Amino acid sequence: MLQEELNKIKQNFEANADASVIELYDNGVNNVAQSGILDQAKNVDDKAPNFKLNNALGNNVELKDYLAKGNVVLTWYRGGWCPYCNLTLRALQAELPNFKANNATLLALTPELPDKSLSTSEKHNLEFEVLSDVGNKVAKDFGIMFKLPNDVASNYKNHFSLEEFNGDDSNELPLAATYIIDTNGKITYAFLDADYRNRAEPTEITKALQTL
Repeated sequence: MLQEELNKIKQNFEANADASVIELYDNGVNNVAQSGILDQAKNVDDKAPNFKLNNALGNNVELKDYLAKGNVVLTWYRGGWCPYCNLTLRALQAELPNFKANNATLLALTPELPDKSLSTSEKHNLEFEVLSDVGNKVAKDFGIMFKLPNDVASNYKNHFSLEEFNGDDSNELPLAATYIIDTNGKITYAFLDADYRNRAEPTEITKALQTL
């Protein structure tokens, strides 16, 4: 199970990090949860906004073109700097044949610049589209964009440059949300969680696809 592996990353972090840092990140998650973002986010039965984005190779990709062929699994990841995201991408890649068997295409969105997303895609040998949602424009349309609390953003800055990955200093990120969108553009499945350490289980996505 993916979540079991994600929990191991969290447990390892908490076993080695300073208590103040653990509290900082936990407070950050609580701030996101209390922001109301989960209430405003697109959810089951909502119409999915169409979008056009560039993939890791710079080619233009439009949601409606994929929906013309079948269902779409749409997922967001924060960036290649996030160990939870990298683990999730690998788990989605492993489940990809089952998505395809159920007439679904997987699209992964990230606020990373195309060069960064290409690096992530190549590093994990991903066989699905990784799309650069620079400026979190699509994330905003889906209602899943939030701004990092200043103290969390400062702590990130001590370890890596989010601005270098995303091309701006907004400190904005998407929830690690996952949707299934049917051929009519309707959302039939939504995984929404304020805690970036929790992700949609790939096998559960497959089960949801089997009901369409």
